[in-house]
Amino acid sequence: MLKKILIVDDSPVAIRILKVCLPPELDVEFMEAKNGAEGLECFKRFKPDLTFLDLTMPVMDGFEALEEMLKVDNKALVIIVSADVQKQVVDRVMSLGAFLMVYKPPSRNTIQAAVNKAVAKMQEMRVS
Repeated sequence: MLKKILIVDDSPVAIRILKVCLPPELDVEFMEAKNGAEGLECFKRFKPDLTFLDLTMPVMDGFEALEEMLKVDNKALVIIVSADVQKQVVDRVMSLGAFLMVYKPPSRNTIQAAVNKAVAKMQEMRVS
């Protein structure tokens, strides 16, 4: 069911950490992008089942990338991964249409739970 994951973050270390936190039994194809603009282009071409998106990046930030991704696919499952825990930031990304928000640094448990919720949401969307 979950076949393609896009990770958009300007930090190669953050991308590696996120990949390590993903459930080891996942058999998925990955695509990575280092800023929001590149992430948006990858999103359009790759058509991921799930996207992990940082907020603070050069060229195009995660807020703008999230908005643009949801214009391309309003049912896209985008999980924000950010160190910014301010309530107004969380409220903003959720109001823009993010599926979930996970705080940096991510842990195996939080990423596993996020993936499980995304898979459940995909199944729910398929049924309705």
